[in-house]
Amino acid sequence: MLDLNCDLGEGEHPNRTRALMRRISSANVACGGHAGDMASMARCVRLAGEFGVRLGAHPGPASRADFGRAAIQPSPEQLAGWVLEQAGSLAELAARQNIRLHHIKLHGALYHASEAEPELAQAYVETVRRQFPGVRIYSRSGGRVARLARQAGIEAWEELFADRAYLADGQLVPRDRAGAVLHDPAWVTARLQRWLLSGEMETVDGGSVRLSGQTLCVHGDTERATALIRAIRVLLAAH
Repeated sequence: MLDLNCDLGEGEHPNRTRALMRRISSANVACGGHAGDMASMARCVRLAGEFGVRLGAHPGPASRADFGRAAIQPSPEQLAGWVLEQAGSLAELAARQNIRLHHIKLHGALYHASEAEPELAQAYVETVRRQFPGVRIYSRSGGRVARLARQAGIEAWEELFADRAYLADGQLVPRDRAGAVLHDPAWVTARLQRWLLSGEMETVDGGSVRLSGQTLCVHGDTERATALIRAIRVLLAAH
């Protein structure tokens, strides 16, 4: 079945963390950059163990005021430092509960910057290869990071977004544009069903784009995220 991932530990109420965690197969846990602290990380690690969820680190820029989503241009050294420090903290915390880190997925502006800049993509991949052997990378479908990761011998899971609209070139619609974030379970599952059957994802211009992927994201802070995940699970079970 298609992996279902969710960004968690980003300041949501603990009850919401639990409700989302029990319905997903992978969790991307904020680990002190754009959000998260030792308490929220420990909570997520414990819940991942309880529900058998794959534990992933979700490093982000050290910019909490904009939730790590404002455009940035870090140096390769900065990006590598954020990944090493944040993912390392979560991996160490998880190891105390005999849980291994399954994957790393960059957050927000860092996710997009690593796809846009070859030097950043290379720094990211090399950091994971050297410091986190055996850990997978979750990254954009058809993107630079997945390609470089596989060339470096790292398993890469290409990611689709259930709750985000797509442009004709396969990029996500910027969050400041109307309709960028999708909330309606019926619309989300109809679009996803089309992709499951055809490999084509509907785009905002009324067309479609061919995308591949092994993991599907619903953001934990999306309105009605729990309802979206519940509806998606029903659809995936049917396929």
